[in-house]
Amino acid sequence: MIRFDRNLRSLAIALAFLAGYVDALGFLTSSGFFVSFMSGNSTRLAVGIASARSDAMAAGILILCFVAGVCGGAIVGAAAGRWQSATILVLVAVLLAAAGLVTGHSPLWTAGLLALAMGAENTIFEKEGRAPLGLTYMTGSLVRIGLGLAGVVTGRRHPGWGGYAMLWLGLVAGAVTGASLFPMLKHDAMWVGSGAALLLAFLTEMARRQQNA
Repeated sequence: MIRFDRNLRSLAIALAFLAGYVDALGFLTSSGFFVSFMSGNSTRLAVGIASARSDAMAAGILILCFVAGVCGGAIVGAAAGRWQSATILVLVAVLLAAAGLVTGHSPLWTAGLLALAMGAENTIFEKEGRAPLGLTYMTGSLVRIGLGLAGVVTGRRHPGWGGYAMLWLGLVAGAVTGASLFPMLKHDAMWVGSGAALLLAFLTEMARRQQNA
């Protein structure tokens, strides 16, 4: 976050909000699996191998979908060139819309499409094979927050930790929003996420054009 300008920081926080929103929908739809937090699914995979093979299979499928989403997002971003961020966000919107279409037929299909979308989202800032910021998982951000707080006590500077705190808060706020809307909208809540991704794609492209003007 420390290397991002104001516009990119705002976009990152908005993307974390979207990730939290989608993860809450995936969690509720799939009865306790994650579509963006693959550490949790890896633990469920391991526990499932020992005790519940069906859970292990579901977790494994979601992990594969997430990795496939990262791969697909990186390929699409490379092909899009300077339109990388906006194009990947359109891809995310399409995948979320597809999840809305198949919802009601198979919870695992729905969760798989959501995992694909979240994997792709993590490539929005990708450069030269590196993703400088995790947008859908916050363990690294929480570590930086902890180091920043330690720095306040010890006098050792850890700049930028406030930005990671905002990123975490964005994800939590998105998850609260998703969990609150799901009982009212049910599976139509997927379409809200798709529309939000399209809006972010539009705003991102507008910001890019203004910056290059």
